[in-house]
Amino acid sequence: MPPTATRLSPGVVRLGSPMVNWYAVEDGGRLTVVDAGVPKHSEGLEEALSAVGHTLSAIDALVLTHAHTDHTGVAGLLRDRGVGVQIHRLDAELLASGGRTKNEASLVPYLRHATAWRLFAHLMRGGALSPPKIDDAVTFEDGVVLEVPGRPRVVHAPGHTNGHCAFHFETHGALFIGDLLCTWNPLTGRLGPQLMPGGLNVSSDTILESLGLIEHLDADLVLPGHGEPWTEGPAAAVARARAAGRS
Repeated sequence: MPPTATRLSPGVVRLGSPMVNWYAVEDGGRLTVVDAGVPKHSEGLEEALSAVGHTLSAIDALVLTHAHTDHTGVAGLLRDRGVGVQIHRLDAELLASGGRTKNEASLVPYLRHATAWRLFAHLMRGGALSPPKIDDAVTFEDGVVLEVPGRPRVVHAPGHTNGHCAFHFETHGALFIGDLLCTWNPLTGRLGPQLMPGGLNVSSDTILESLGLIEHLDADLVLPGHGEPWTEGPAAAVARARAAGRS
């Protein structure tokens, strides 16, 4: 399951598959990887990066929005190559234990949707049931600027997980939101900015509160873990998600 690589702007590359996004940010010829897809994305990663003019050796850091297994897959490969893995303090134990959370709702009602079955099959083929367990990640807190290529500011935005974060790469005009929002619902297939399904969230109520932390930010690209990039700004994405309600 090799990842694809698509250049979204001069300094931002989208990696992953049609169902799972992760990204790389370029700064001075060096890369920060944001999230890490599923384990099988390690196959062909070198070739994908080559297509956009880079190699694995250009990666200086991996920053994780959260520790679910569809966001941590290549973390083991990168860690073994000497790349530092960073995550919010409240998700560090989740990363070390394999990424399972107790969510607010059952997944059973979503099984009436064909999209849910396609996602589960995709994750199984991608190795998400056997994620890397990283117990030596560097942790960070809300509001800090990470000293990695692109120097993103951390926005702690819990609800999907307790330590879920967004990363604002201000000089790149890019806001990486992980699963705070999606633009394609991975269980129902609904399009447009919206909350992730309740069966995948620790607390949708907390996510609704967290939306206020990103709506004032300035970004040309709002980049989710699932779905297409959003180009109408964070405030419009948040407004659409609030109007859509829980899913």
